Amino acid sequence: MKITTPHGTLKGDNIEAILKEHGYDCLHDADLRYADLRGANLHGACLHDADLRYADLRGANLHGACLGHADLSDANLSDADLSYANLSDADLRGADLSGADLRYADLSHADLSDANHVQLSIAKTSILPDEGDIIGWKKAITLDGAPIIVKLLIPADAQRSNATGRKCRASTARVLDLQDKQGNSLPPDTTAYSSYDPDFTYQKGETVHVEDFDTNRWDECAPGIHFFITRIEAVEY
Repeated sequence: MKITTPHGTLKGDNIEAILKEHGYDCLHDADLRYADLRGANLHGACLHDADLRYADLRGANLHGACLGHADLSDANLSDADLSYANLSDADLRGADLSGADLRYADLSHADLSDANHVQLSIAKTSILPDEGDIIGWKKAITLDGAPIIVKLLIPADAQRSNATGRKCRASTARVLDLQDKQGNSLPPDTTAYSSYDPDFTYQKGETVHVEDFDTNRWDECAPGIHFFITRIEAVEY
């Protein structure tokens, strides 16, 4: 196998052998157009800015791979493991994503237009119901930095989303309770503070709102009230 890169041509029996010999960052900007990479083990490989147009990546292991700004247009990614992969700003137009595992993948600013079978693959990463109120949990802090678990009611009319992981965001939430890590309710006059914005506070019975909620689902760290749908995840966060 021969792969053209900005630093020269890499040769090996297969792509795994090339990665083993030259390192996992050797495929940065590589020309892999039309490459047969069926079932290839590219776990953790750096393919940033790589040209993978029309590449056959069926069943490939791309877990944790860096594919930021990569051109994957019209690539076959059916049944590929893209969990935890960085696909930010990647071009996935016309790519086949049937059966692809996109859990925890970073799809911020990726172009998914005309991608095939992408809706089902994305649906498998959606953990929020489309309708109705939901209970959410988040970790906040006291003024001295002690953890507080905030129990939230996310109303049905609130904007809400999750990317491909377990962390969710909402535009509006009502504070149902403030608890210690063991689940004991704290005094009603307790104030919890966001660990990211100390001016954003939570008090029992109040409704909190984020004016600049970002509707881009794939930007997990965008403005919003961040929460989990299970208490244990908030405790361990």
